[in-house]
Amino acid sequence: MWQVATPRLISSVLALATLTTLGACSSGALSPAGGESTVSGVAGGGGAVPQTGSEGTGGGQTSAALTPEAYKGELESRREAMTDAITGLAGARGVKALDQRVGRAEEELSGAADALAALTPPEAVRTQHETYVTSLRDVATELGATTDKVGARDLCTSSAVLADLGDKLNALDQAGKELQSAGDYPADVVSVKAGERQSRRLRNGSFIRKSTLNGRSSLEIDNGSSLDAVITVVKGKSKVFSVYVRKKAKFKVRGVRDGSYKIYFTHGADWDGKNKAFTRDCSFERFEKNVKFKTTFTATQILWHDWRITLHSIAGGNVRTSPVDPDDFPG
Repeated sequence: MWQVATPRLISSVLALATLTTLGACSSGALSPAGGESTVSGVAGGGGAVPQTGSEGTGGGQTSAALTPEAYKGELESRREAMTDAITGLAGARGVKALDQRVGRAEEELSGAADALAALTPPEAVRTQHETYVTSLRDVATELGATTDKVGARDLCTSSAVLADLGDKLNALDQAGKELQSAGDYPADVVSVKAGERQSRRLRNGSFIRKSTLNGRSSLEIDNGSSLDAVITVVKGKSKVFSVYVRKKAKFKVRGVRDGSYKIYFTHGADWDGKNKAFTRDCSFERFEKNVKFKTTFTATQILWHDWRITLHSIAGGNVRTSPVDPDDFPG
């Protein structure tokens, strides 16, 4: 039989506790040993027909309409850059890359909208042209708001950004198809599909990654926060395990081997299993103090450490947490 002594220390927010647990190595009874310490943390192309006057001037003159060939040239000169910007956005990996590509796409579409708005298209497609330009502006404007959302970690992956842009992107795609079908004009710049907003979750205690767990120690995780979390434990440069713990839930990882470990955790909503990341409301942190597991053998006893961590604000612990650059988070 074995016993656990559980004295507590005072702390502030996130807590990390170690229990010295006794296990018998003989048939004799074990005596209590060790104890528990608690630590916590605060958690332009050419080809236009010569123009005669300026549109909207006091003399009432308007720009001459472009020929279909010249108009196609203008659209073609901008299509590739816009298509690449939107496709690049969809292919972003990591929060930093996502932020950069959202900015690039906004700049590219806004510039194209300004340039195309200054043109006088063939009369037969004036309506389609105006709808197309309006859709370009709408997407560019929405991308401006998306930049703030990515910066605030409200949106964390390309799929979340595309879902957020869904209606505007679909409208641009439709406007491009209508302009193209009106005269084979190259206006098809949306080559990605915006999915629906999702709220995917794993079962509590699901391992996303797991190496050998055949030690005596355990790590209990208490996620009392309002968001699901993934906890990643690293020994040296090797990721030992990553485990999913739902909000307001606990999970104990058993069989942790001796060693010194760094503990990282990310909170968020909608788990993207393919990219192994939360798509919305994400944060990235780590405990500043390593957690050490050690087994000690005596003539009559085996002593080891069990640790308990909390991922929400409590009173009782003394290890701080600090933010982690998303690109440095062990994924």
